[in-house]
Amino acid sequence: MIRIGVIGLPQSGKSALCQALQNLAGETMQFVEVHHPDELHGNAYDVVLQVVDATRLEESLMLTPHIIDEDQKIVLAIGRYDLLLKTDHSLNLPKLEQLIGVPTCRVSVCLNDGLPNCLSLLREVAARPASTAHPIYHLRDQGDEDTYRAYVHGILTETLTHAKDDKHQTRLERIDKVLTSPWLGFPIMMAILYFVFWCTFTLGAYPQAWIEGGVDGLSAWLWTLMEPSWWSSLLIDGVLQGVGAVLAFLPNIIILFFFISLMEDSGYMAREAFIMDTIMHRVGLHGRSFIPMLMGFGCNVPAIMAARDIQNPKDRVLTMLMVPFMSCSARLPVYMLFVDTFFERHKALVMISLYAIGICLSVLFAIIMKRTKWFRQDNDDTVNELPEFRIPKARNTAAHIWERVADYLQKICTVILWASIIIWALEYFPTQDLNDLEHSYLASIGQFVSPLMEPLGFDWKMSVCLLTGLPAKEAIVSTLAILYGGDISAAGFTPLTAFSFMLFVLLYFPCVATIATLRREAGKQWAWFTVFHSLFLAWFISFVVYQIGSLL
Repeated sequence: MIRIGVIGLPQSGKSALCQALQNLAGETMQFVEVHHPDELHGNAYDVVLQVVDATRLEESLMLTPHIIDEDQKIVLAIGRYDLLLKTDHSLNLPKLEQLIGVPTCRVSVCLNDGLPNCLSLLREVAARPASTAHPIYHLRDQGDEDTYRAYVHGILTETLTHAKDDKHQTRLERIDKVLTSPWLGFPIMMAILYFVFWCTFTLGAYPQAWIEGGVDGLSAWLWTLMEPSWWSSLLIDGVLQGVGAVLAFLPNIIILFFFISLMEDSGYMAREAFIMDTIMHRVGLHGRSFIPMLMGFGCNVPAIMAARDIQNPKDRVLTMLMVPFMSCSARLPVYMLFVDTFFERHKALVMISLYAIGICLSVLFAIIMKRTKWFRQDNDDTVNELPEFRIPKARNTAAHIWERVADYLQKICTVILWASIIIWALEYFPTQDLNDLEHSYLASIGQFVSPLMEPLGFDWKMSVCLLTGLPAKEAIVSTLAILYGGDISAAGFTPLTAFSFMLFVLLYFPCVATIATLRREAGKQWAWFTVFHSLFLAWFISFVVYQIGSLL
């Protein structure tokens, strides 16, 4: 059996090409997806099939020297070539194969084109003896990113024919030009984000109110059926109120990820990275680092894993350390609860400010870290090619939304459920009276950490809520519902303490899963570094905001 490592698959095409080739090859070949060149090291692949996006040639081909440098036999499969032709560009494939020294073919799963030829080429290359007579080998001694980029750029200069003018641009291409404009791109991006948050609050308010009303009605009905006891209190005050408080924000989650999915599937996420490229360069990074940061708005765990695609190891680790500053969806229910209660007239602006503060602090963090011995370097990489701007498909959008909703519901049924039960038990015992919280186990824990949190304007209950957010930030909402009976407006919070509280939630590390992923991807030392620096930064920023706000 011939073992093929497949690298360079687009997110939307993952497994589709592998499956099509596997179906044609049968049991004679085995196709294995590879996500990063480092995974090739030490793996016994007979051939590596690199999928090259014809609409992003320079970026795709930058991967080729790294694969060859791993002493791997390689075949290039040029995908989406029909889209390249539609832009009035053309590629001289025979000359490309000659100059790069790698067997090359065209493939298209959608058009069912070139797959048999690709299989024949893979078999032929697998049967050849390994060779070191490759043009890339003379670059080994100076094989840095600049050398590789010059190598790839020279090949494309010889083989890629550009369109002569812009008069044949399609409507989407003209729209794309406006969206990536150096003058209009950033204001348009901010306007889009404002609209997304406005819709999230405005449209989500109605189903959110229905769910909250349903939870309250069910609680009242259950109290009429059950005698007062620890069991009824656990079921209603603990499980139902705790889980129901988090479940109420499910419509907002669906709306937000609907828009995020549209931006992702349409290619606008890549445009945001292009727009931010100049800013990222001033930090010492590049636009590609912004993609994992954008993914961090959904969940920090896959965002950290997405940073694997950054080839420079120092930039890769630094990007992973910046991701926890991004407001993941787990923080969203906390924001919505406080924004709905204390910032009725400025919901979207307050939400954008929280996201903007996270981004600004991550940039400041990167600037500081770039001046340390661990990350100091010169980096001239840039984002100079963009994927095709396309119309999102309803099936992909629905799949992305369901993936997030399923993850949210899974957390509700596991982490949030157990957190609600534990918080109720600590609140109920040893007095067995929820009206006597001051003598409960929970109060003892809260009062232990309270002296540290009082300068931030937090009482012991708020401090306990932050502790329960360590496994998952959604647990903060369920804890607030249990401790305050679902009404935080009369619980000692003010707009100032509410904003200080949200800043603390924003800045201390997202969850235990994020730290575990960071430990696996970047190393134990950087995982612990994130725990300690995020806790200190959260305390310090909240302290400064609360103390200055109190003076004003």
